[in-house]
Amino acid sequence: MRTAYREHLDSFSHDLIIMCDIVHNTLRLASEALIDSELHAAEEAMSLREELDEVRNRCEERAVLLLALENPMAKDLRQVVSSIYIVEDLHRMGRLAQHVASAARRRHPENVVPAEYIGYFEELARLNDDMIRMLREILVTPDPDTALRMASEDDAVDDINHYLLSILTNREWEASVREAVETAQMTRYYERFADHCVSVAGRIIYLSTGLAPEAYMAKLSEEERDKEFESRMAELERQFRR
Repeated sequence: MRTAYREHLDSFSHDLIIMCDIVHNTLRLASEALIDSELHAAEEAMSLREELDEVRNRCEERAVLLLALENPMAKDLRQVVSSIYIVEDLHRMGRLAQHVASAARRRHPENVVPAEYIGYFEELARLNDDMIRMLREILVTPDPDTALRMASEDDAVDDINHYLLSILTNREWEASVREAVETAQMTRYYERFADHCVSVAGRIIYLSTGLAPEAYMAKLSEEERDKEFESRMAELERQFRR
């Protein structure tokens, strides 16, 4: 029974990686559709919805099976519960990318956002792409320290989002109201995508350490303070002990 349980758990973990790859591909195609007004990329991104839903449903079935097979030990239970939340985050990320693709398809051959602001979305796409790549890395090899780095990427996305929104509310905005609304929607989709990446990273930290991200950061800070104290004491001993 325990061997079967471990096999199901490993299959669940593998499905998360498959799901992450689908989301990454959807994001890449959606960004291409938005930035280059590429209809084929938009349609291809939209076509991945069924595949994403299929893997999500399979993950849900695996979760029920894992919880029903036997009473999992604490670490295994933590992995199953964390994975259930990760599935929902990944599924939502895929849907957000498809919203971008849908807007690009709807407005083709026109651009969704004014041409002078495309550069901001190129950077948003790059940052989100970096984050989903990092996410795959920690799904394959869980590493809480790598997961913590996700927050700095998210801060950069937030900065662009806030800046674009400040432009949209400026009286000197020269584009149409429709373009203002859709530009706000697009930057919001990328911002939310990044937030879900951070959420998954937090689950990985909990899975690896049993601690919430804030508690893990506090632990690292305490360990760093202890190291600094030990270093100072060693230096004092070196200088004055005879």
